Amino acid sequence: MLYLGGGDPEGWHLVLSLLIFTVWEVGSGQLHYSIAEEAKHGTFVGRIVQDLDLQLPELVPGLFQLDSKGFGDLLEVNLQNGILFVNSRIDREALCGRSEECSIHLEVIVDRPLQVFHVEVEVRDINDNPPMFPTTQKTLFIPESRLLDSRFPLEGASDADVGSNALLTYRLSTNEHFALDVPPNHEQVEPLGLVLRKPLDREEAAEMRLLLTATDGGKPELTGTVQLFITVLDVNDNAPVFDRSLYTVKLPENVPNGTLVIKVNASDSDEGVNGEVMYSFSSDISPDIKSKFHIDVVSGEITVTGVIDYEESKTYKIPLEARDKGFPPLIGHCTVLVEVVDANDNAPQLNVKTLWLPVKEDAQLGKVIALISVTDLDAGVNGQVTCSLTPHVPFKLVSTFRNYYSLVLDSALDRETTADYKVVVTARDGGSPSLWATASVSVEVADVNDNAPAFAQPEYTVFVKENNPPGAHIFTVSATDADVQENALVSYSLVERRVGERLLSSFVSVHAESGKVFALQPLDHEELELLQFQVSARDAGVPALGSNVTLQVFVLDENDNAPVLLGSGTGGADGVFNQLLTRSVDPGHVVTKVRAVDADSGYNAWLSYELQPWPGSTRSPFRVGLYTGEISTTRALDEGDGTRQRLLVLVKDHGEPQLTATVTVLVSLVENGQAPKVSSRSSVGATVPESSLVDVNVYLIIAICAVSSLLVLTLLLYTALRCSAAPTGGVCGPGKPVLVCSSAVGTWSYSQQRQQRVCSGEGPHKTDLMAFSPGLPPCPGSVDGSGEPSVSLDSHEKEKLHYGFTLNINAY
Repeated sequence: MLYLGGGDPEGWHLVLSLLIFTVWEVGSGQLHYSIAEEAKHGTFVGRIVQDLDLQLPELVPGLFQLDSKGFGDLLEVNLQNGILFVNSRIDREALCGRSEECSIHLEVIVDRPLQVFHVEVEVRDINDNPPMFPTTQKTLFIPESRLLDSRFPLEGASDADVGSNALLTYRLSTNEHFALDVPPNHEQVEPLGLVLRKPLDREEAAEMRLLLTATDGGKPELTGTVQLFITVLDVNDNAPVFDRSLYTVKLPENVPNGTLVIKVNASDSDEGVNGEVMYSFSSDISPDIKSKFHIDVVSGEITVTGVIDYEESKTYKIPLEARDKGFPPLIGHCTVLVEVVDANDNAPQLNVKTLWLPVKEDAQLGKVIALISVTDLDAGVNGQVTCSLTPHVPFKLVSTFRNYYSLVLDSALDRETTADYKVVVTARDGGSPSLWATASVSVEVADVNDNAPAFAQPEYTVFVKENNPPGAHIFTVSATDADVQENALVSYSLVERRVGERLLSSFVSVHAESGKVFALQPLDHEELELLQFQVSARDAGVPALGSNVTLQVFVLDENDNAPVLLGSGTGGADGVFNQLLTRSVDPGHVVTKVRAVDADSGYNAWLSYELQPWPGSTRSPFRVGLYTGEISTTRALDEGDGTRQRLLVLVKDHGEPQLTATVTVLVSLVENGQAPKVSSRSSVGATVPESSLVDVNVYLIIAICAVSSLLVLTLLLYTALRCSAAPTGGVCGPGKPVLVCSSAVGTWSYSQQRQQRVCSGEGPHKTDLMAFSPGLPPCPGSVDGSGEPSVSLDSHEKEKLHYGFTLNINAY
């Protein structure tokens, strides 16, 4: 430490002592410096950055903090060179009073990573306060009859400095009557005193003036003086004498007013009024003692009249006088030393300084949340404080230095479980009963993007009618995110892939914000029965998290396709078909068969046939099978029947609305041998030789054998296909499901032959063959949840089922 100052008469010069300081480490991050009080602004204290092993780039404002703990801006750190210097005037006496130790406690907080260092700067005393007497002059009344070696106490001087700077020596101006009596240790209760060395003679010298000088031990020395005026009295020559020159008593703090402290006693060997004693405080007693104590002038009892506080003063030194009533009065002196006993009357005090709030939920364990300091003004066990936290919180207290603690993260945080914590710090002293204080720290947990959007279920099934308008809303997906703010802001998008030769985005789209799924174009059940795709939901966090949901969109069939006739044989371009028939056929003979298909499915493709009356014609000898389309005779033909029979067949489906088609069949009646024989199994427009006609019973036998053979062949084919190569996923190819229904007479006919594609991106197309025995009702197709065509019958139709079988052939 460098002392700078001017010279005195002896030429003293203060030299620079800034480079003389002591630095050492105590615990973790503890430094100690030393500096003299009254140092000028800019005085070097220490290279704090170098001593803490820090780097200059870390001294960025915001990352480097210097907390002086209530000492203002006495010290500062130069952020350019890392030097700790004096910023404003430091007065040791103003900071620490008469305390032997005086330090400024600093906390250095460095971020990235967070570090807390404790620095103590000791303030050394300089001799800047001269000794001070309570008064500048004092009057003593001394009878001339006082004996030699009589002692007259004096109030000593006080020095605001400490150590050698407060070590006082006294000297009395030269005289022949009095000498100065200085106790070995004038800091104790024994006061200074004047000792009479030569008898007084009032007639020779009625008054004397002496100068008492106090000199401290500092360099340079400082002095203080008091003028002593001595008046020599005549007459009363015996002063009161106390039992003891020093009374010591222990007094608990906070005792009520009126409490007896002690009763002193003084006696006077004189008689009469010269021996009557009155008690009082010394004239130069401090006002503070007068406000706290009272002495009874007659009894000598000292009682409490003010607040006795151990934290304010630990001892009280009360000088007393016993004065007789003689003339002039004589005075005896004594001192009462009151030692205040501490009581546990001060609760601990907590000071919380929060650092980095809010705390992210993924913060690392050990992260410092707040700094806590605790103080207790009591002494001994009454001032020993322990701190604790409320239970079941993910934090703990770590002691850093003396009564300083850090609140650190002790276990992992989860904002979705607990969004904020109210941490209560309790400080409890060791008194009996103990006193305690609490401080609350609200710790808010900041969200991080640790939760992906979640759908209510992994897959949704949607049914959409075909021929929907473009842009129709077909479904709404919704995902929730347990996070908050932008981490919970969900947007939706399609998981693009190819559907056949086209991209998925040409079929459907999804609104990014609402999750609404729209069909961009009309869907056609005949082209696409199942559209399976995924929708992705992603949040706006960094990094973004997401999840997918699968949508299975089944396109429901509508009756948008009329029946279409299948022509084979001879027929006109106008839809008129010709057929030859001999007149000798028996009733029930099958003339021909009308074949038609419907591209729809289910009831929309279930066809029925009706024979419409021709305008102007008589009762026709023909009929048509309701579901088979087979035209047969109802009776034997005779000569009354015209040679040309015009039949109008109406083909209609069972959809809503119902769609129809018509076909005209011209039957030419010929005699036996006039025309080629026509097969009873020929279809509309088909011409076969007459030689192929056989008895109807023969055809029935052939049909039954064909059905049995087909059944066996189907089973063998099904078994072979199931044991063949595995299916190839993601292929959407054309298939030709054929629905075959029995006729009323036991023959087989097509009711539907069409192409259909089921595109899910996850499996091959399927071709189904369904066969029913004679007597079965019509066979409408339907689409079940797996996208496979099947047959559905109502309860009334099931009652009609006498016998039959269903074959499902899955061709891969």
